[in-house]
Amino acid sequence: QVRLVESGGGSGQAGGSLRLSCATSGLNLKIAAMAWYRQPPGKQRELVANLTSGGGPNYSDPVKGRFTIYRDWKWNKVDLQIDSLKPEDTGVYYCHTRWRSRDFWGPGTLVTVSE
Repeated sequence: QVRLVESGGGSGQAGGSLRLSCATSGLNLKIAAMAWYRQPPGKQRELVANLTSGGGPNYSDPVKGRFTIYRDWKWNKVDLQIDSLKPEDTGVYYCHTRWRSRDFWGPGTLVTVSE
């Protein structure tokens, strides 16, 4: 069974950095397509970064140049480095994968950014 668990959320100030981590199990991280989504307060969940199977990273326009997604095969995790934090980065961040035709989500981790 695939399991995703996010960690690393918390409070940060504008201009600072945070690193989120998604621990994975039950899948082959070397070939799985992985993604990070976020859900700002009162808004819909949105894709911020993803790694395709065997491909490079992709980023949404609002985070391009500030977010970096990493695949760590040794520790079976996918990290999201967030630099130059902005208040609009506030939200719950979710890890996602689609494995063997099924979607899997982690429980999420909250990021709060103040001015």
